[in-house]
Amino acid sequence: MTMDLLCTHIDQIRPVKPSAEGCEECLRLGDGWVHLRMCLSCGHVGCCDSSKNRHATRHYKSTAHPVAASHEPGEDWAWCYADQLMLDPA
Repeated sequence: MTMDLLCTHIDQIRPVKPSAEGCEECLRLGDGWVHLRMCLSCGHVGCCDSSKNRHATRHYKSTAHPVAASHEPGEDWAWCYADQLMLDPA
């Protein structure tokens, strides 16, 4: 993944594995989601901001893990919450 030069958090990206097959919190709640995002610092899988619970953003706010990637089939991009930047694939 190539990182925009303005993103100052690429050093926090780690090789991670998804923590769940869906949004961790929604699965526990028996709730649904629209799209999934995976934290590139720890592998947490959360729902996107189009989902009612917005667990991926909540994860960022509670952990300060700045970069999450789409966890949807066929999508290859990431978002830096801290810098508010889209990170494009290599």
